Amino acid sequence: MSRILVIEDDAAIRTVVAQALRRTGHEVEAVETLAAADRALAAAAPDVLVTDVVLPDGNGLDHLANVAALYPALPVIVLSARNTLTTAVRATEMGAYEYLPKPFDLGALTDAVAGALARGGAVAESGAGEEDAAQERGLPLIGRSPSMQDVYRVIARVVANDLTVLVSGESGTGKELVARAIHDLGPRRAAPFVAINMAAIPRELIEAELFGHERGAFTGATQRTAGRFEQAAGGTLFLDEIGDMPIEAQTRLLRVLQQGEFTTVGGARAIRADVRIIAATNRDLASQVTGGVFREDLFYRLNVVPVRLPPLRERRQDVPLLARHFLEIAAAQGLPRRLLAADAVVVLAAHDWPGNVRELENLMRRLAVLARDEVIEADGIRAMLGGQREPQATDGMAVAVRLLIEQIARERTGALDDGSLYDRVIADVERPLIEAMLSRHGGNQLRAARAMGLNRNTLKKRLDMLGIVARGPDAG
Repeated sequence: MSRILVIEDDAAIRTVVAQALRRTGHEVEAVETLAAADRALAAAAPDVLVTDVVLPDGNGLDHLANVAALYPALPVIVLSARNTLTTAVRATEMGAYEYLPKPFDLGALTDAVAGALARGGAVAESGAGEEDAAQERGLPLIGRSPSMQDVYRVIARVVANDLTVLVSGESGTGKELVARAIHDLGPRRAAPFVAINMAAIPRELIEAELFGHERGAFTGATQRTAGRFEQAAGGTLFLDEIGDMPIEAQTRLLRVLQQGEFTTVGGARAIRADVRIIAATNRDLASQVTGGVFREDLFYRLNVVPVRLPPLRERRQDVPLLARHFLEIAAAQGLPRRLLAADAVVVLAAHDWPGNVRELENLMRRLAVLARDEVIEADGIRAMLGGQREPQATDGMAVAVRLLIEQIARERTGALDDGSLYDRVIADVERPLIEAMLSRHGGNQLRAARAMGLNRNTLKKRLDMLGIVARGPDAG
């Protein structure tokens, strides 16, 4: 039987986690402070450590340095409500086997524990995350949705190495932000980050742009010019819209990736390609390979670590967070300070955002400049989105239910798995429905019941159960 030590100050989460791990056959000791954890570790080293980050007597990530020094083979799983990219990266830097943002799925936790035990304590190299606070303030990627947490975990695992990364996603999802985050958080951050948009370069100039050219290499080449590979020496080269690269240039790029060196156009001397490659595309490269417009061998060279950025419509719960973030940035840049009303947030979250995060950012900047009042209402959002599909009532309801589920999940880990979710959501939706219909019919319970297709006695029971005080005639 494996022994698991859990450090969690929230009593409800601590109980749920301990019960879940015991049900899978583990012996569990659960404590609420780092001091208690140190005593437990001294008494008997566990097989896996599960720790929260913010604890009453210190920071769980800072504590990992001591744990790693005393128990170097002990795998650690980090739980955190501070579910940002910085937290994910720091957990990985400090040697954590896995990072799970709160609220987390209990199945994911038990799977992570099983994986840690199966790997026999193999963990990543540890290191300090010294610029945590500064990175948090300037964090380029914002979002707490499960799909963004997946992106954070991949980034956290690749920042410390030079593996080639292929970022895919629709236009406006923030592919360059991912590339910059990998560069800025990695060991090459002191060297240049150089970006080139392959779709914006004429076909005949791509090789000269990438590799540079010698004087006299072609008409107009009056002097030697360094290409992007040389400009990015020691740093990161970001190849944006790689799917638009002509097939003949793909062949040259493949040769550089295979051999690790290149020559300038018109040159003879081999130059070492000391760069990390990150590529991005809004196209389906696998389909382009099938269609014969993208080299299969280059695709596999680039697709070492794939990162898929979800479109904004797939992570609607991040829209309010992003919108407020962009309004704060606008205010910091000298634009008027604006706030979002609750009904405005519902309209924003219901929109499909074909332009993704870029469209949302542009909208927030326009609102910061053009909104008449400090608090932006739903009508102001609709006016700015004029000419696009009007959000329907069902859109708002869908968003409200999603937000309610997220709120329930945040209350305690396991709240979505205890069998009460349906009744809880129905009760929260039923209350405003009944109150609205009573108001619509002047408090007349009989008419309100008929409008909803209910028996009046059924309505009375629901009023009593929900604690709704009805004012008005009881019949009509």
